[in-house]
Parts: sequence; structure tokens; C-alpha cells
Amino acid sequence: MNLVMFKIQAMIHSFAAAMSNELQNTSSLNAAAGTLNFPDVQNSSPVRTQDLRPLTVSPWDIALCVTGTLISCENAIVIAILFYTPTLRAPMFILIGSLAVADLLAGLGLILNFIFVYILNTEFITLISVGLLIAAFSASVLNILAITVDRYLSLYNALTYHTERTVTFTYVMVVVIWLVSIVLGLLPVLGWNCLRNESNCSICRPVTKNNAVVLAVTFLLVFALMMQLYLQICKIAFRHAQQIAVQHQFMAISTTKGVCTLSAILCTFAMCWMPFAMYSIVADSSYPIIYTYATVLPATCNSVINPIIYAFRNPDIQKSLWLACCGCVPTNLSLRPRTSSDV
Repeated sequence: MNLVMFKIQAMIHSFAAAMSNELQNTSSLNAAAGTLNFPDVQNSSPVRTQDLRPLTVSPWDIALCVTGTLISCENAIVIAILFYTPTLRAPMFILIGSLAVADLLAGLGLILNFIFVYILNTEFITLISVGLLIAAFSASVLNILAITVDRYLSLYNALTYHTERTVTFTYVMVVVIWLVSIVLGLLPVLGWNCLRNESNCSICRPVTKNNAVVLAVTFLLVFALMMQLYLQICKIAFRHAQQIAVQHQFMAISTTKGVCTLSAILCTFAMCWMPFAMYSIVADSSYPIIYTYATVLPATCNSVINPIIYAFRNPDIQKSLWLACCGCVPTNLSLRPRTSSDV
């Protein structure tokens, strides 16, 4: 009996000694963990913790995305009205439709650019996004120039304006505009970019500085041509007012209103695009990004204003819009005569 008790006590002492050694080993491992970089079982994933932090979105990019959404909605309405109204097929409406398509693509480009920057940010996707924006906004500016040319021809050649020749000329202008715009949009994709040399980047990466300067100078030339055309339009309008002695008072009022409208259109176009064009010439990628956003946002807002100026002010489009929305046309709109202020 004593021998059995002795063996039991020996087993207890042996088990206690083993537990003591295990505790000492555990404490030494814990102490060593304070000085050595042991792998963390919970964070053994190949994705680093810092890569899982919340994505920071620039409020400027949000503003551009919202602007793009507004542009897309407005111009989609214009395109739908022109498409479903068979009577709106005159040269003026062809150009308005081309402008609406350009601005619609610009709005979609802004939305896609926001998605690509924060979700699919690769070099090829960046080139495609920038190319789409360059092509769309170039087409928008050139279509505005074409509308100005059309307004000038409608006054200068009033007797021959509504002929097949004018329609053919209008389609030729539209084709040339889109060919030039597509070529400009393809330049970054075809190698005219600064992805391999960041020092050559303009304020809009990956567009090169030289490419941005060429686009800005081209805009200034377009703006100068528009100013000259609008000046000629005003001269012709005043000349017509003086030639109609019977309606002299009415024509004087309407002509003055038309000149004010043209001035407002030209000033709006200049205020939207001029800051970005001038900044593209003098600045590069080393300048603070906030200045780029501050000049790009007004330029994109021009595509928000275009449907209001060129489409929704037009009496024929207004009638179609009223018919589509409520099935009727206001009396004051249906009886309103078309004046020079509508140009």
C-alpha cells in the first residue's frame, strides 16, 4: 500500500514539473515576441492592412461626375426630341443634334473617367478615357463653331439658305468635325502620351504638354473666328433692320435683343473655356492639381449650358418638348413670331 502511494506521489510531482516547464517555455516565447517579428496568424493574408483602408475620393472628382450626369441627361432629352420629331430636319437641327451627341459623349466620358480612376485604374483604360474626353469636347467646340457658321450663312444667303446645297454643306461639316475630333482623341492612344516620361505631362495626365498647347491654341483660333462671325452677324442684322422702314421700330427692338443674346452666348463660351485654355498653355503637371480642377470644371459646365442656349431656347424644340410632356402647346409659344433674337 505504501508502495502504491509512493508511486502516485511520484507521478504527481512529475506532472507538476512538466507543467512548470511548459509555462516557462510559453513565457519565454511571449517575451521573445516582443523583440522578434513573428508572423501574425490573424494577419497572415497576403493583402496588407494598409491596403484595406477606406478609399479617399476627391470632392472635385465627385463634382465632375455629377456634372457629367447632368450633361448626359440634358443632351439625351435633346437627342430624343430631335429623333422623334420628323419636322426637325433642317440644317440648324442637324448641327444641334451633332452638338448634343458630342456633349452626351462628354458627359458619359466624365462618368466613366470617375469609375476608371477609382476602380479600373490601368494605363490602357486611362488612355481610352482621356481619348474619349478629348474627342467629345473637341467635337463640342467645333460644333458650336459650325452652328455659328450656319447662323451667318442663314443671314448672308437668306434666299438660298433653304436649298439642297446647304443641307449637303451641313452634312459635310458634321463629317469633318467628327473625323477631326476622332483623330485628336486617338492621339494619346497612338503614342502621344507622357506615361513613359512624366516630365512631359501637361496639367491633364497623360496628355503631353505639346499636345495640350496645340489644343489650347486651336481653341483660341476657334474663338477668334467665332467672334468675327458674330460681328458680321450683328452687322447684317442691323443692315436688315435699316432696310425695312415699315417695321423699323419692331426690328430695332428685336435686333437689339438678338445682339444681346449673341453677346451673352459668346461671353458664356469664353468664360467657360478661356481659363482652361490659358492655363493649359502656361502650366504643366508640376503645378498644384487644385488649379487644374478649378479650370476644368467651368469648361465642362459649358456642355451643361449648351442645351439651354442652342436647343431649349429654340421655339420649334420648345413646341416638341411641350407636346411630349403634356400633349399641348402654350398659345403664346405657338403664335410667337421668329425674330433675330432666336439665332
